[in-house]
Order: sequence, then structure tokens, then C-alpha cells
Amino acid sequence: MKTAIPIYDICSLTQRQDDLLISRFAPYLKSHRNLHLAHKHSFYHLVFFTKGDGSQTIDFQQVPVKPFQIYFMIPGQVHNWAFKGEVDGYIINFSVPFFQSFLLKANYLEEFPFFTGIVDDAVIDIPAASQQKIISLFEDLIRESEEPNVLADDMVRAMMLQLFISVARLSMTTVNKTIPPYNYTLLRSFQKLIEKNYTLIKLPKQYAELLYITPNHLNALCNDVLGIPAGEVIRNRVALEAKRLLINNDLTVLEIANQLNFADNSYFTRFFKKQVGLTPEEFRKTTNNHEHSTHK
Repeated sequence: MKTAIPIYDICSLTQRQDDLLISRFAPYLKSHRNLHLAHKHSFYHLVFFTKGDGSQTIDFQQVPVKPFQIYFMIPGQVHNWAFKGEVDGYIINFSVPFFQSFLLKANYLEEFPFFTGIVDDAVIDIPAASQQKIISLFEDLIRESEEPNVLADDMVRAMMLQLFISVARLSMTTVNKTIPPYNYTLLRSFQKLIEKNYTLIKLPKQYAELLYITPNHLNALCNDVLGIPAGEVIRNRVALEAKRLLINNDLTVLEIANQLNFADNSYFTRFFKKQVGLTPEEFRKTTNNHEHSTHK
């Protein structure tokens, strides 16, 4: 498939090795100025800001950049930055297979709320009491990744898991107070099923069947926790993928409609207009114009 939007893998960003990049953020940013334009990653990506201002856009959702904020991204998400002034912190990029040989559960990372692809769960402000601990973890990671120690990669993996668990504890404290664990697990299972099947399975009742619950139960769960019905959760994921594909100018709208399994182009256009408020062509034009005007 031809592609117009850059898709970066780790080896295109570093000469060191293909599975891991750990760095302070300011030198990384200096080396990769072009990353302020919209791009996709083929790897997991996280940044902890210690200094910074401006904004970033993750999957077409704009969020402010501020000190002591950490964000996480999964492969396939679309991203760009619009920083103001000096920015610093820490960055880790790691490949999909990086943990697979290390962990018995291949999908272990998906258990973390910030590795779901849901932007609101992936941008976390670190409270003052925990900021020094998180900085220390990143400093230890940089030291370990730069020294040629025995079993260095495994030590890095262990330290990264410590970082993930520490941040997850901070981010999940408020969630767990409001959502019963069973409901949270069920919702995550629904979201994972959507992620695997959204091009083929479009109806809430089909997902309810896979989860061994009634469609009413699934709807009530989504309304209670997310404030929207189950059908809207599915449609939002399809619309997000349509947006990701539309910024690739080499794909026609018809090709995108086919890729997302719509019966025809006009049905896809009606669906997109209802979800996004613009036709696919209007969205593509608006996004391209915004890119050019922001980065002249």
C-alpha cells in the first residue's frame, strides 16, 4: 500500500538497535525536528515532560503539554507536536516484540489503562509527591541503557515494568474508586474485542454475544462508565480509523471505504459525516490545510 503520511519504526530513529530507544527528550527532539508533522509509529512510545509548553495531537485529539505530564502511545496512532519554547524530559520507544520473549502473557501491556489507545487514559499528570520517583526511574533507565552490563536488556525491561506499574497505580486510583473491578474488566474486554474486529463486527449485539452478556447489559455498562451507548463506542473506533486512513492522500475515499468494509462509497460518506460533522473529502482538506498553516 502506498503511504503519504510517514510511518516511523525505531531503526529509522536510532542507529543503536531496532527494539529500544531511551533518551532525554531535548536532544531527541533536536535530532528529529520533522516529527512535529503528523506521523504514525510502528512501536510503543512514551514521553515524560519535565519542562514544556504548547500542545500535541494524538489521534486527532489535542491535549496541552505541561511539565510532569506523561503520555503513552500504542503502534498505529497518529501524532504531532506544536511545542512552545524549551521542552525537555525523557522518551522511551520500544518495539512490539520487546517484551514478548520476557513475559509469559503476550498481551500483558494491554492490561495497563494507558496502553489501550484511548487518549483520555493515555495522558497523565504526575502528582507532586510522585514526580521525583518517576524522574529517578527514568534516570536509572538511561544509565542502564547506556552501560554495557550483563543482562542489560532484561534489567531495562524490569525497570520499565516498574515504571508502568508505578504510573498505573497513580492513574487507576480515581478509576477504581468509581468503577467496580468487574465492570472495568468487562469494559476493557469489550474495547479489546472492538480493536480486533471493528472492520467486520459493527453491531453491539454481536459483541454482547462474544462477551456472554445481553445487549442491554453492554449498553448499560457503556452508558454508566463512558456516558455513551455501546453502538457509539464501536462507531467512534471505525471513525477514528477512517480519519487515520484519510490523512494518507495516496488512498482514495473508495479504497478507504472498502478497507473498512462499507458496502459502498456513499454509505461510508454518510456514516463519516454523521460521526465527524464533515465529509471525508472535507476532513482531508481541513487536516491538510491545518498541517500546512501550523508548520509553515
